Amino acid sequence: MSKIALLFAMLFCMPIITACSASEQAPPQEPVVKQKTLGSPVYIQIFKEERRLELYTQVGNEFRLMNSFPICNFSGGLGPKRREGDLKSPEGFYNITARNLKPNSKFYRAINIGFPNDYDKAQGYSGAYLMIHGECKSIGCYAMTNTYMDEIYRYVDAAFAYGQGQVNINIYPFRMTEENLQRHRSSDHIAFWRQLKPGYDYFVKHHRPPAVNVSNGQYALVQPITGNAQPTQYASTTNTDPTTQGNPFTVIK
Repeated sequence: MSKIALLFAMLFCMPIITACSASEQAPPQEPVVKQKTLGSPVYIQIFKEERRLELYTQVGNEFRLMNSFPICNFSGGLGPKRREGDLKSPEGFYNITARNLKPNSKFYRAINIGFPNDYDKAQGYSGAYLMIHGECKSIGCYAMTNTYMDEIYRYVDAAFAYGQGQVNINIYPFRMTEENLQRHRSSDHIAFWRQLKPGYDYFVKHHRPPAVNVSNGQYALVQPITGNAQPTQYASTTNTDPTTQGNPFTVIK
């Protein structure tokens, strides 16, 4: 009799145990941060060497990583795009508006990054229609899978729809740490890459996109003005380290 009672007890408990186990193992349909930030301002960082596109959304006073996507394809290796037909994918600081969105691109959906920007033009660089797009194929662009492009496009489009005036897209050859710069110190592009580092460092420190202008043909980081201070230009100090020489990066405070 006791064995029969035990059997009934086990049968009665099994559905409850199974249900609890399934509930604990099932992943959430979508992270809460995604549900709450669709329509919030966005910011994009691209890292060539790591082959990553990072999409950030604003939460409070800072931008937090919403998702990190593997880049399916880009061409030309490390270094900036300089001329039409060199097959290079751009590097630098770019700003886009809603007019840069291409919902019906032949490469699924596309976002024109705005090359050439003012810096590129000052250097005499040429090219056009450099995109982030789908279809996983690239000649000078950053190609994503269509699934990833859907999500990236959706968040950028929603940000514009809810009032963001422009979206910053900052493109780096790699994460701009001193270790990585030292690793690439013999590159012909090291002086240019040193110009990009202050913008990268600003976001790491403040979790907000850097405001970057072009001054005398060079990138200029614009720092927020506090108190009654007036904008002042400070050129970076030049030293004898070959990895830090080159055109100084102007900081405007």
